[in-house]
Amino acid sequence: MVDLRRREFITLLGGAAAAWPHAARAQQSGKLPTIGFLGASSATAASRNVNAFLQGMHALGYVKGRDFEIEYRWAEGQQERLPTLAEELVRLKVDLILTGVVQAAVASRDATQTIPIVCPLLADPIRWGLIKSDARPGGNVTGLLMFVEGLPAKQLELVLDLIPGAARVGLLVNPNNVNNVSQRQEIETAVATMAVNIISADIPTPEGLDSIFPALAREGVDAVIVLRDAMFYAERRRIAALAVALRLPVIYAFREHVDDGGLISYGINLPENFRRSADYVVKILKGANPGDLPVEFPTRLELIINLKAASMIGITIPPTLIARADEVIE
Repeated sequence: MVDLRRREFITLLGGAAAAWPHAARAQQSGKLPTIGFLGASSATAASRNVNAFLQGMHALGYVKGRDFEIEYRWAEGQQERLPTLAEELVRLKVDLILTGVVQAAVASRDATQTIPIVCPLLADPIRWGLIKSDARPGGNVTGLLMFVEGLPAKQLELVLDLIPGAARVGLLVNPNNVNNVSQRQEIETAVATMAVNIISADIPTPEGLDSIFPALAREGVDAVIVLRDAMFYAERRRIAALAVALRLPVIYAFREHVDDGGLISYGINLPENFRRSADYVVKILKGANPGDLPVEFPTRLELIINLKAASMIGITIPPTLIARADEVIE
């Protein structure tokens, strides 16, 4: 009887261990848990987000090299590389995957249904099949949303605040990014009630940037909106330089564009989402199931204006817009 009970106990214990997340088992064995970081851009382009994540981990008592390790993989703006890079991380048997964008989360989920995945920049995660609902993701993916409803339309309104009477607005679109398509549709819906024509420019690769900006200038656009996209994010310095050279006012979704010479951005604070993602990671390292951790919304939207860029482009920012700004770079 004693032997039977002992065997039953061992069986139950083995079943519980099999249900634990990878990271929890790694901690039990004394091995430092390894986080796989899958980024769609480059180490340089994403440095602020990575640092914000590490700061978030540190604030929760987790220090890289002491409490966890990180394996980085970068797609360098080439999203077609994400599946291969995700498979590399799975083969390395990382304990958790932190992804830079939703496409990286999709590639990671396709590579594994068991390793927990945290994405600080989720977009349409239900449509992508990553989660069942915001409140109860249900699978191995969770994280934070990278947008709020109506944001692309707000960027269009910002163009009209900046240039009253603007009649032609260029739209930079990556056709390989499904989320760019939905953003474009939202802007086209909003523009239906305005006296504005949208000139959409498809840019599937970075090489097209050098020719498309002069083409938009020849079209006589009053301003350009750059949609949320990892490739545009990675090429933000180049885009800002092209905009200045052609004296084109350009509106962006992320402040990093403005920090690197762009004119105006309105959108979420990316580093803040990465900082908050540390809370998910720590909970999972302690044994939480990602499918039980609700997806959260961004808590900060910010308007950033670069007056130096405005001067170089030759445009005056209305005082009312400056008064609304969260930060003015001079």
